[in-house]
Amino acid sequence: MGGLDCGADERGHGREMNPGRPSFFSGRRRSSLFLIAGPCVLEDDALNFEVADHLAELGERLDLPVTFKASFDKANRSSASSPRGPGLEEGLAALARVRDRSGLPLLTDIHLPEQAASAAAVVDALQIPAFLCRQTDLLRAAAATGRPVSVKKGQWMAPEDVGGVIGKLREAGAREMAVTERGFAFGYGRWVVDMRSFALMREATGCPTVFDASHAVQLPGGEGSRSGGEPEHIGRLAAAAVAAGADGLFIEVHPDPASALSDGSNMLPLAELERVVDRALRVREAVAV
Repeated sequence: MGGLDCGADERGHGREMNPGRPSFFSGRRRSSLFLIAGPCVLEDDALNFEVADHLAELGERLDLPVTFKASFDKANRSSASSPRGPGLEEGLAALARVRDRSGLPLLTDIHLPEQAASAAAVVDALQIPAFLCRQTDLLRAAAATGRPVSVKKGQWMAPEDVGGVIGKLREAGAREMAVTERGFAFGYGRWVVDMRSFALMREATGCPTVFDASHAVQLPGGEGSRSGGEPEHIGRLAAAAVAAGADGLFIEVHPDPASALSDGSNMLPLAELERVVDRALRVREAVAV
């Protein structure tokens, strides 16, 4: 799976390009797994640096490609009174400081087409939120930057339907993409993960697949004006997703989730990340035999 960069061949599926050059969204070392992690939203430099330093050390220790992800604006919060983040200009400056300190590649999400170019000037890859995954103008703007694009599949979409989303990106010139599963809406207030999704999304798109282990345990609106969560299930769901074929893991982490500015109820404590990732790596090695 290493080296797959989701370029389009004449059939519209992915193909390997530039042999020997690893894709941003593929593992480069142990069992071809990669990790995207960080706080949900950017906080102060001290917190951002603490998380980034931990992630950089973890990547070295486990021989694992790690990308730092945090949002500069949470435009889809449950309540208008919830903190949204530092905003575009201040947030991108904060991300640049994280990159300069840690050396980690950066990923952030965009909500508006006009944010794409500014974000791409700082980060290494762009993320399209699940609620916005079919917004054509947003997808085109992300593709036009030339940066790799990670798309979160909408909670209402069948896995194979993400092929249309990737098709929009390809038509707009994107050369490297990934698709992320974060669960399906199942009644009210709960997401359910169909483990067949990783194989189905890969078949439909030819792209690497990612499992968002922290948002999969989210309970939307579970705490009234904000979402709740069941983070105790992150580890076992991450292991199951890797066994089912996920190429990467997306896990939001925080040194103290109870004090996090956003999504603390479904975040993994930073101190528990190595245990979760090491188990996933062992599962990856086992199923790769």
